[in-house]
Amino acid sequence: MMVVVMGIFYVLLILPQQRRQKQHRAMLEALKNGDKVVTSGGIYGTVSGMDGDTLILKIADTGSAAVKIRVARSAIAQVEASEDAKS
Repeated sequence: MMVVVMGIFYVLLILPQQRRQKQHRAMLEALKNGDKVVTSGGIYGTVSGMDGDTLILKIADTGSAAVKIRVARSAIAQVEASEDAKS
């Protein structure tokens, strides 16, 4: 009986979490310059540079200069769909 409960627990909780982690890892590995992203803190930006586990995000363009921040690659929550993918 206990084995059945553990099996159900594994199928309902652990497997879906592992799938989500794998998808997130693949998304982070596929990031490239120009991708529009949202951080886990809710900041929207465009990837303008990468250096290992850190990214440079352009979050605003003031005309004469761009506002850029450095974030951890793991802080990226999602990649927004590009205009090409929407049409």
